Amino acid sequence: MDPVRPAPLVVVMGVSGVGKSTVGQALATRLGVPYADGDDFHPPENVAAMAAGRPLTDAEREPWLDTVGAWLADHVGSGAVVSCSALRRRYRDRLRAAAPDCVFLSLQASRDVLLERMRTREHFMPPALLDSQLATLEPLAPDEPGLTVDAGGAPSEVVDTFLRRSEGGGGPANSV
Repeated sequence: MDPVRPAPLVVVMGVSGVGKSTVGQALATRLGVPYADGDDFHPPENVAAMAAGRPLTDAEREPWLDTVGAWLADHVGSGAVVSCSALRRRYRDRLRAAAPDCVFLSLQASRDVLLERMRTREHFMPPALLDSQLATLEPLAPDEPGLTVDAGGAPSEVVDTFLRRSEGGGGPANSV
């Protein structure tokens, strides 16, 4: 008999407009675990800076990442899903320092899809910051646990792909 595998800790990552919140909520529902939107952990100063079209500095971002990491650490063993841009390897390393078993679901979509999504939603992140985010994004490295999935389709398809591809456990990063 196979031992029961604990529910995963998943960070749904990517640039603004890629669908992190929508996919994260759908994934958490499918897994039966709590969901948190990383945007909700930003202090008001960070939100104001981004709303004004100014990318955050690493110094502004680090306390936010620590808060997201602490939330993940609180769910070790019971599982959880959080959406968090986690654009750079060092940001993901910071999250994994707090929750070493977390895995990443890296969402990607074309610039045109991202711009369209950003223009048709209410969010503090203006479309003017998209190019900055795309320039900052460091794809998952082969030694990072997680998967990269095309988020151009329906959120349910993204969740299905992630669950199907990650059944063997959170191994090295793979593109799908």
